[in-house]
Amino acid sequence: MKQIKLSSAYFGDEEVEAVSRVLRTQVVNMGAEVKLFEEELHEFFWRDDADVTCVHSCTAALQLSIQACDISVGDEVLVPTLTFVSTFQAVRANGATPVPCDVDPNDGFIDLNDAELRLTNKTKAIIPVLFAGCSQKINEVYRFARTHNLKVIEDAAHCFGDENISKRDGILCFSFDPIKNISCGDGGCILTTQKDITERLKDMRLLGVMGDTERRFQGKRSWNSDVTELGWRLHMNNISAAIGRAQLAKFPEIRRLRQRNAKMYLESLADVPGIQLLPINATTAVPHIFPIMVKNGRRDELQQHLADAGIETGVQYKPNHLLSYFNMGYSLPNAEKLYSEILSLPVHPLISKEDIEYIIDHIKNFSINIR
Repeated sequence: MKQIKLSSAYFGDEEVEAVSRVLRTQVVNMGAEVKLFEEELHEFFWRDDADVTCVHSCTAALQLSIQACDISVGDEVLVPTLTFVSTFQAVRANGATPVPCDVDPNDGFIDLNDAELRLTNKTKAIIPVLFAGCSQKINEVYRFARTHNLKVIEDAAHCFGDENISKRDGILCFSFDPIKNISCGDGGCILTTQKDITERLKDMRLLGVMGDTERRFQGKRSWNSDVTELGWRLHMNNISAAIGRAQLAKFPEIRRLRQRNAKMYLESLADVPGIQLLPINATTAVPHIFPIMVKNGRRDELQQHLADAGIETGVQYKPNHLLSYFNMGYSLPNAEKLYSEILSLPVHPLISKEDIEYIIDHIKNFSINIR
């Protein structure tokens, strides 16, 4: 029987050689390799007016971005409840309160009508989560933010490689963890056109030591620098950056395979009874996950049916307002319904066309058997 994993990194000899090359230099902390990775990402994003700051993870990217927007104790941030817990934790790490908002049941995107109900005089920002790469309504978020004088910090962990990403002027946080569209082992980055934000980010990721980024890029250390605000040890190291550079070089192939796999699902599952698809644009986006909605209370049955066939699936994600630490005492019905229906299918580059056809056949067979 086949064994198809839900997610997988896409590492090969290029990444092994990249790590070996850095190890041979004996300089494994943040240095020239991180500088090169930031420069290559800057070119990749096609934004001469934007800056890239590489950090330890997307969680770190969110935490530092929130701090750079001067959001702290007593402030509130609007966050869609359907997201990985890291989005909420990044807000709490700054002492602020993440306010769970409902989502559109058709795409998992933040429901701005519900978000408006959560506004108070403490609300300082909104964090749209580009769930499964669905970002078609992002301009509505920016209009909402301008109307209510809010900062926008995008959780774009699912969106690396999206053709529309570079057109926006907010603060965008990406993930390079082991199963994302490119991986550094662990890593993330922040893209922003706001120069004052970038200057603070580059210091804050290195414990707030002013100017330490440039000295480390030159192979030097800071022995007599000042610290003017709270900082963290959240920088990227040379080993992670070297892996990221190797991944970035092979990203055209990663993009092709992920988009091919997503398009096969979109074309073959569109009319399957009991299955609803999210509005994923597999031409402009590069899907990190591929969730489907299984109707009529059959999600768990389908998950078991696929597991029996050797197909691993996932449930992404449990709404954060259902977690004890972030529960604020109210229900968010759309997110709760979506959570009961959603099932993520394998879409990573290591699965073949035959694997995708095998998965599709088992979903169709399940659908026929429950009519």
